[in-house]
Amino acid sequence: MLYGQTNVPIELTLTAARPYADVFNEIEVDVIWQAPSGEERIVPAFWVGGSIFRARYASAEPGRHRYRTVCSNPQDAGLHGQTGELELAPYAGEHALYRHGRLRVAASRRTLEHRDGTPFFWLGDTWWYGLVQRLEWPQGFHTLVEDRVAKGFSLIQIVAGPLCDFDAEHDPWNPQQANEAGLSWEPGWARINPRYYDLADLRIAYLVERGLVPCIVSMWGYFLPYLGVRKVKQHWRNLVARYGAYPVIWCLAGEVTMPTYSHIPLGGGSQDTTAESAALAAGWTEVARYLRAVDPYHNPLCAHPWNPVSGRLALRDETLLDIDMLQTGHGGYPTLGFTVEQVAAAAARAPRMPVIDGEVNYEGIMGGSWQEVQRAAFWMCVTAGAAGHTYGAQGIWQMNSRSGPPHDGNTGSWGSGFWQDAMNLPGSAQVGLGRRFLERYPWWLFEPRPEPALPEGRLAPCATGIPGALAIYYLPVNCIEDRLRGVDRGPFDGQFPRVTVEPGAHYQAYFFDPRTGADVPIGPVEPAGDGTWLVPRKPSMEDWVLVLEDKEALASLTTFPISATLAPIE
Repeated sequence: MLYGQTNVPIELTLTAARPYADVFNEIEVDVIWQAPSGEERIVPAFWVGGSIFRARYASAEPGRHRYRTVCSNPQDAGLHGQTGELELAPYAGEHALYRHGRLRVAASRRTLEHRDGTPFFWLGDTWWYGLVQRLEWPQGFHTLVEDRVAKGFSLIQIVAGPLCDFDAEHDPWNPQQANEAGLSWEPGWARINPRYYDLADLRIAYLVERGLVPCIVSMWGYFLPYLGVRKVKQHWRNLVARYGAYPVIWCLAGEVTMPTYSHIPLGGGSQDTTAESAALAAGWTEVARYLRAVDPYHNPLCAHPWNPVSGRLALRDETLLDIDMLQTGHGGYPTLGFTVEQVAAAAARAPRMPVIDGEVNYEGIMGGSWQEVQRAAFWMCVTAGAAGHTYGAQGIWQMNSRSGPPHDGNTGSWGSGFWQDAMNLPGSAQVGLGRRFLERYPWWLFEPRPEPALPEGRLAPCATGIPGALAIYYLPVNCIEDRLRGVDRGPFDGQFPRVTVEPGAHYQAYFFDPRTGADVPIGPVEPAGDGTWLVPRKPSMEDWVLVLEDKEALASLTTFPISATLAPIE
């Protein structure tokens, strides 16, 4: 008899009773679990080397669970026909991810929530190279995790396979992709390297232990033609077996329709890649369908896009995805308008799907996109209807480290800096302040707020809230182009924007400082006879958040109470 708690993964070990020349490619092993309710889950097992397989299982259902093992070679008595029982007690700890359960799409289809209905705000950080040895285990990894937890991040985007920035045709085995046990696959794509994943296990488990949801990217998409669909499915089966029992989000692949670098102008190629991108879209759609079938936990799935910039539009069957992930560019200020347009379009697309801009301007990339751009991207995305936001920093996405040579990839250097320094860039703390501010309110009820009084030529009001109870307006820095100024009146443009006040609303107004988290009171909102209110001048020409709140109306809302999932920012 095994014992455990609900939602916490437990592990079985199985040993083959027969010899195999190539056990990874010759057989598959599953564990069929039956819950007390009678529900069955087919959980894949993963190969850990030699003749040993392991399987991880988690369930939200307390009571007696029974299992039996099934091997594709039924003659192997060590792997086939094993049975046993597991007694699960209700989870009794304080770990938020285990207390509230794994993630799912909320009933509104706009946000994510835990299994018990607790809202989940996606504030991600980009660690594409987070499993390589440049982020040394354990000290370096722990240091960066603790920094992100303290700042209020809730999720880490991390690649668990062949990585970006290395050409799949000419440089697939670049050692910069390795952790302490080598590369994720053996040369020639013969089989996975289980030692690599044993070390990845430690890192993924630590993210979960510290309350960070891993968004696990399988590999960069352009590797698919070189492995072939069958081996990519094997790769995903290994990831599901190792990490599916944890509260994770799956990302099908990075830049799913992008051909490898040597085939596109970025890498010196000149051929028409339309057919290659179409083949990638078809191949990854087939893989997504397989992933849906093999994951017994139905963890939320997204796809990191290239062109088009929407993951749901990149695949041949968007119904396979739960989340529409976007990539809207690294060009600093000039990309912000495009970002607003793409997020708003994605949020309005039917059927509805939570939207996340999963790759935008990294702080410090190409010598720009500093903290004011990070704040603008965060606030423009969440006011346009996103379910959260992903931050990134130059030096962290590829894990440049003082302890070794810097990253040297196919695309050249996107900027200097080591992760040990980049983790202190102010934008990372300021997006955390943004999350903390939004969680003052039932943010999962927010909808983008139209403002008919917006001055002509302005792209968007950068406004969200709950009609009659709360209105939030992002007022960007004054040096931004006029069309992105939203409802900000500006100091010299002669325009005096007005915002609509709903009949019966009794708003008090204040400014929130997105750089420090401080509040600056304004006072009661007294609309004119036409029901509009003149937007007051900002305290300074920097960016500010204007807030109109009706506390009585907010208190009357029937909402799910948020449980504290993170310690307050000190």
